Amino acid sequence: MARIKLAYVGGGSTRGGGTMASFVAQGENFQGSEIVLIDLNRERLELVKTLAEKMARCRGLDLRITATVDRRAGLAGCDAVLTSFRPGGFEARVLDERIPLKHGAIGQETQGAGGFFMALRSIHVMQGIVADVEAVCPNAWIFNYTNPVNLVSEAVTHHSDVRIVSLCEGPLIYPRALAAAADLDPDDLATVSIGLNHASFSVQHTYRGEDALPLFAAAWERKRDDPSLAKGPRRMLEIAAALGTLPTEYAQYYLFGDEILADLLAKPTTRAEDILAAVPDYWRHYREQAERDCPELDPARSRGGIHELELAIDVMDAIFNDRGETLPVNVRNRGAIADLPDDLVVECLGYADRHGIAPLAHGPLPKPVAGLVKALGAYQALAAEAAWTGTRREGIQALTANPLCPSLAKATAIYDDLAAAHEAYLPERLLAG
Repeated sequence: MARIKLAYVGGGSTRGGGTMASFVAQGENFQGSEIVLIDLNRERLELVKTLAEKMARCRGLDLRITATVDRRAGLAGCDAVLTSFRPGGFEARVLDERIPLKHGAIGQETQGAGGFFMALRSIHVMQGIVADVEAVCPNAWIFNYTNPVNLVSEAVTHHSDVRIVSLCEGPLIYPRALAAAADLDPDDLATVSIGLNHASFSVQHTYRGEDALPLFAAAWERKRDDPSLAKGPRRMLEIAAALGTLPTEYAQYYLFGDEILADLLAKPTTRAEDILAAVPDYWRHYREQAERDCPELDPARSRGGIHELELAIDVMDAIFNDRGETLPVNVRNRGAIADLPDDLVVECLGYADRHGIAPLAHGPLPKPVAGLVKALGAYQALAAEAAWTGTRREGIQALTANPLCPSLAKATAIYDDLAAAHEAYLPERLLAG
């Protein structure tokens, strides 16, 4: 078993308790390790630290949990750095979602203009983290969950030699949701998806060893007029039947854009506002559990459920314990997807062992969505570069390249409105005219 020092940047967030539950669940694989929780809020750091210590003790694990608001000191000598943070909090996400809607564009956490400004804020912070890693733990791996995960890794890989992998459970979760919508057993569906994060599509899809696509097409014909089928699963089922590939949930924003925009405009609250309303109860639940000898997190009262960021722990285990496992990752393409540039960060299966992560080739992109994914790849490269070194001019260029921005004029107006709203979290070069 590997004994490592892990720094968790964002360890005092609403996801902190669930993430530490994930680590504790696999704690036998990391006996003797140290986890350093790093964040800005001392009180919440101490709360997550208490939860983690008690969960580990109740499992009989030898894990040392510490906490600090001094990022560089916490990173010193680390083998692994888990990054999951949200500059500006959910309040900033509200602006990401609200402001584009005023201009007739979709506002979303990782897509469109909202996702772009989340990237600008996240990458600005990540630049400082990377500088710290280069200075005090240059051989560490960064396991990134900060959104948009693909843009964050895209920026880092072009400007640093620090090893980074971005992670998202989407390729594991969305096919299961689609199977459930089609009245199939999710455990019997096997898929391989490739593309970009939140824009990957299946290139292999079998159900009990047979091609699954006819089953999804039949399910669509059977359920297309079923009023009990929610809008999201309905759209995903229609995409699968029409295009012959299983999508991620986010494909809806591009293939049902007008419909989703109308839904967002009609809804009185944004997704971020809904989450904000639940945040006090998350912390109330964590405080309640921290009083117990053996905390037990309730998935209904924990941000994201419990066993958060579990895929990151799986990849750490595969690397540091030399497991030789195949897992969904976001890494540089290196020829894995022939349709996309070799230096672009892509989402695919990767083979992880003590040597690192090798992306695996699984054929070209499905033809009906290849153009969309290529356009999003071009946007990804522009957006990452604008975030790391660009000015307002490069920012507007990148935003104009995003398929969810209706026009140059609207992209410019949305950019300036969001830049003004997020001024406190952006470098001056992105604000200047």
